[in-house]
Amino acid sequence: LTGVLDDCLCDIESIDDFNTFKIFPKIQKLQERDYFRYYKVNLKRPCPFWADDGHCSIKDCHVEPCPESKIPVGIKAGSSNKYSKVANNSKELEDCEQANKLGAVNSTLSNQSKEAFIDWARYDDSQDHFCELDDERSPDAQYVDLLLNPERYTGYKGPSAWRVWNSIYEENCFKPRSVYRPLNPLAPSRGGDDGESFYTWLEGLCLEKRVFYKLISGLHASINLHLCANYLLEETWGKPRWGPNVKEFTRRFDPTETKGEGPRRLKNLYFLYLIELRALSKVAPYFERSVVDLYTGNGHEDAESKALLLDIFRDTKSFHMHFDEKSMFAGDKKGAKSLKEEFRLHFKNISRIMDCVGCDKCRLWGKLQTQGLGTALKILFSEKEIQSLPENSPSKGFQLTRQEIVALVNAFGRLSTSIRELQNFKVLLQQTR
Repeated sequence: LTGVLDDCLCDIESIDDFNTFKIFPKIQKLQERDYFRYYKVNLKRPCPFWADDGHCSIKDCHVEPCPESKIPVGIKAGSSNKYSKVANNSKELEDCEQANKLGAVNSTLSNQSKEAFIDWARYDDSQDHFCELDDERSPDAQYVDLLLNPERYTGYKGPSAWRVWNSIYEENCFKPRSVYRPLNPLAPSRGGDDGESFYTWLEGLCLEKRVFYKLISGLHASINLHLCANYLLEETWGKPRWGPNVKEFTRRFDPTETKGEGPRRLKNLYFLYLIELRALSKVAPYFERSVVDLYTGNGHEDAESKALLLDIFRDTKSFHMHFDEKSMFAGDKKGAKSLKEEFRLHFKNISRIMDCVGCDKCRLWGKLQTQGLGTALKILFSEKEIQSLPENSPSKGFQLTRQEIVALVNAFGRLSTSIRELQNFKVLLQQTR
């Protein structure tokens, strides 16, 4: 995996070095700060597109938040009448129970944290917001400690997981139904095509639609990388051991096993990294203003968090091979405006599909990373508004909510981690040869 990426003048080796030595160590520290570790999310919103069949047909798969003093997180499988015919043999039930347990969201929070959140909400309400996020206001929304709920393998797979990604690609990536994605099991047999007809179609699209597909493919590749890098290797005496699974990585990304598709997906991961990196460099002026602080109620920690964030912004500005977003939506004004709105609505639809993910932990990280990318796109398309922000007062021209800020930083942190993990897999693969 080397060389220059398509649709931009940047090479993979430059991104690897920049991420390893400048971004990754700092973004890791930032994600551990209180402001960025707590994310408010509604994991109870129903799937708006199809009947929610639950994971492996277990009704109580979705984790209810509960006080630590009452019951441990994770729901035990109930009586036999809770299973449909789909999951009626012991092996399937065993797999489902394991996935149910691994996919549980740990909603444990200290009383001190809960009191701080009330203070945070009061502070946020006093700010002049650009937009309201319905999810934040819902009584079902809850704060989740992201450090207690790392993104990793949960056993969530099969038809339910496949349907989510298939819906994203088939209905939201500007693709006609007559064009089939590489490795799509529903595609008719076409001899030695190996997806070439798909890429011929993709190259024929306008830049904006091509970029959209690459962003979604890059996000998919990043999520798969996290699952391979933080895999349940074994569990003895109730103690799980997590780590990189080279076999799983090879299955998902090896050129031979994926008929050349794996490296293309990983290149899209790098492309997505460039897009979010560009957004961070563009939004720096918003945070550099004295009126913006990362408020948690702890003045000393808030100042340190902002200083670290501004340090990361300085690094993003020092990168010399940014994606040039000015090449997007640059046609005639009417056509560009229509295309941008279509782009926005397609992406909004994808964020709604995340409510169809049947595993709470996967849903949590899917929603966060989707919102992070959505925030990055919002930033890239708001350059004029950001440049004209007043120094000492909030502005209606451009505003970010706490949720958008937390999602933006953590989503980019996930991409930074993916590229770092990819370096690790390269070393492991060399050792096994």
